[in-house]
Amino acid sequence: MTATPTRSAPPLDFDPADPVALTQALVRCPSVTPAEAGVLALLEQVLAAEGYAVHRPVFSEPGMPDVENLYARIGSEGPVFVVAGHVDVVPVGDEAAWTRAPFAATIENGVLYGRGACDMKGGLAAMVSAAIRYRRENPEAPGSIAFLVAGDEEGPAVNGTVKLLKWAHERGERFDHCLLGEPTNPAAMSDMIKIGRRGSLTGELTVNGTQGHVGYPHLADNPIRGMVRLLAALDATPLDAGTTHFDPSNLEVTTLDVGNPATNVIPAQARAVFNIRFNDRWTPETLAAEIERRLREAAGNTVRYEIRFRPTNSVAFLTEPGPFVAMVADAVEAETGKRPALSTTGGTSDARFIKSYCPVVEYGVVGKTMHQVDECVAVSDLLALERITHRLLARYFAAQHRA
Repeated sequence: MTATPTRSAPPLDFDPADPVALTQALVRCPSVTPAEAGVLALLEQVLAAEGYAVHRPVFSEPGMPDVENLYARIGSEGPVFVVAGHVDVVPVGDEAAWTRAPFAATIENGVLYGRGACDMKGGLAAMVSAAIRYRRENPEAPGSIAFLVAGDEEGPAVNGTVKLLKWAHERGERFDHCLLGEPTNPAAMSDMIKIGRRGSLTGELTVNGTQGHVGYPHLADNPIRGMVRLLAALDATPLDAGTTHFDPSNLEVTTLDVGNPATNVIPAQARAVFNIRFNDRWTPETLAAEIERRLREAAGNTVRYEIRFRPTNSVAFLTEPGPFVAMVADAVEAETGKRPALSTTGGTSDARFIKSYCPVVEYGVVGKTMHQVDECVAVSDLLALERITHRLLARYFAAQHRA
């Protein structure tokens, strides 16, 4: 691990307390994983000018690109309120399919377009702006605000948040609560707060047979029959009925292949890959054991198979509803007029790493266009998220001060 030294930069031509202008500036940095592309340098400049101590550690892993990240903190006392996010974005795909340049951050009819505008530079910018405004208004406020900003969330997620958290912990940093700015809302800013995430486990199933001529099936053993039998057994009984805060776990076959171009040949092997999104009734270990049990029972002594599970760091977790979750919901309701639902739906996020260090909830802009062509965010949503975050910070530190 190395730390990137502070670089000199020309003065900003916008006020970073403006979430729209800050979002535009971040989007204009083409930080496709794992490229930094100037986006962390910009954040460092913004936060350092507001009094934050800023670090930009770079983490490495054999066979993977180095990734630069950012940690910043203002204040020296607890409680420590952490804002987390990522600045890397997915590739634009076919740039010709975009109706606006993907890194131009164009605003038209109240909508800001660009790769990362929704996922999640817009959310991060709004929260940075809110923190800046709060500290400008309350320079002697108790407690500390910190930012954990990763550079590889959209990639392998190996040299980003998971190592940044360990790095900060080894430096003596301790966190009380975290707000992760992923785009959680399906349609409106009042829709949803994420209080947990399902885990993810991928299995690779191979059924072995004996290749032969279709006209002489007694001399062959068709593995497709065995594969159908095993997959049916995995799908026959639900894994569970869900829990208080989680939907039922679901297994989905994502690919099935025999690699056989001939119509008169019984293949030698059939392969399938499946993914399970599981709730808090399971761990990767207990779930793998259940899958193995079902396969053994279905295979009996007739189906020859192999099962392999890919390594996973995606475990199910829940931030139990309590004072902090209620405080976030109160801030959303105060600004939008509607109380958001508490949800654990969707894919994985870096919250799965943060939960080991402090309670974490996720809240951000509307996520309908994430990873799409013409990704965008409503300007009104950026302004709303800034107000919600500002209100949350004010209530959080006021409550801690009273306590």
